[in-house]
Amino acid sequence: MSQELINLVEQSSLKAEAPQFEIGDTVDVHTKILEGQKERVQVFTGTVIARSGQGVRETFTVRRMVAGEGVERKFPIHSPRVAKVEVKRSGVVRRAKLYFLRDRVGKAVRLKERRRTTK
Repeated sequence: MSQELINLVEQSSLKAEAPQFEIGDTVDVHTKILEGQKERVQVFTGTVIARSGQGVRETFTVRRMVAGEGVERKFPIHSPRVAKVEVKRSGVVRRAKLYFLRDRVGKAVRLKERRRTTK
C-alpha cells in the first residue's frame, strides 16, 4: 500500500520526455542557474561515465577535463533544473561504469565513436 502511494507521488515529478543517452556519450547538459533574480542556462559538456538509480531518483555522472584537472558532476535526470541534454557524439563502450577513465590522461581518455545510420 505505502509503496503504491510513493509511486503515485513520484509519477507527478517525472519528466514526460526523459532525455535519451547512453554511457560513453559526449553530452551537453543545459542547467538552469539562479543568480539573484535572473535565471540563465549554463552548459556542462563532458562524457557520461555512469548512470544509477531508477525512477525519480535516477542520476547520471558527466566527466570533463578543465585546465588539466578532471571535473565530475552528477545530475538528476528528472530535475527541473536540467533544461535539456544534447548528445554530441556516441562512444563505443563495453562497460556500465567508465570509472577507469579517471586514471587516464590525454589521448587515452578518448573513446571510439559509434557510427549511427539514419533512416
